[in-house]
Amino acid sequence: MGINTALRVSNLLTLTVGDVRDRSGRLRSFVSMKEAKTGKLKQFPLNSAVLKVLKDYIGSGMESDQFLFLSAKGGPLTRVQAYRILNDAAQKVGIDAVGTHTLRKTFGYHTYRQTKNLGLVQKLLNHSSSVDTLRYIGIEQEDLDAVYLNLNL
Repeated sequence: MGINTALRVSNLLTLTVGDVRDRSGRLRSFVSMKEAKTGKLKQFPLNSAVLKVLKDYIGSGMESDQFLFLSAKGGPLTRVQAYRILNDAAQKVGIDAVGTHTLRKTFGYHTYRQTKNLGLVQKLLNHSSSVDTLRYIGIEQEDLDAVYLNLNL
């Protein structure tokens, strides 16, 4: 869900079942929330991959006021627990150095690679500056050099 929504882990961990499912039990096609870090309103659709996972994950057994991501004790999952879970899963498939912010950065990176639209990525991530977005998605000097070397007009 983190990769497909670009939410910061602090926002992911506060999501409740009621944020993604309406009173009649149907999954919402859009989520609207206030970002914890920026205070900005974030509205986004849930794509088919997220909706499928949520349908299987939530089922009919979870109440609207329950957090989506629960700890073993039934409370909200903490940032540290989320980090440990993600890191453990990544290591099991041979990926190193994964953190909770990796999900959001992955969204930004792939969106930029697909669209080549930095302004769009900046807006999606609610960044104030394109400089922040470039650094965030990992555009390095070698990427810039490749443009000069490969563009022969």
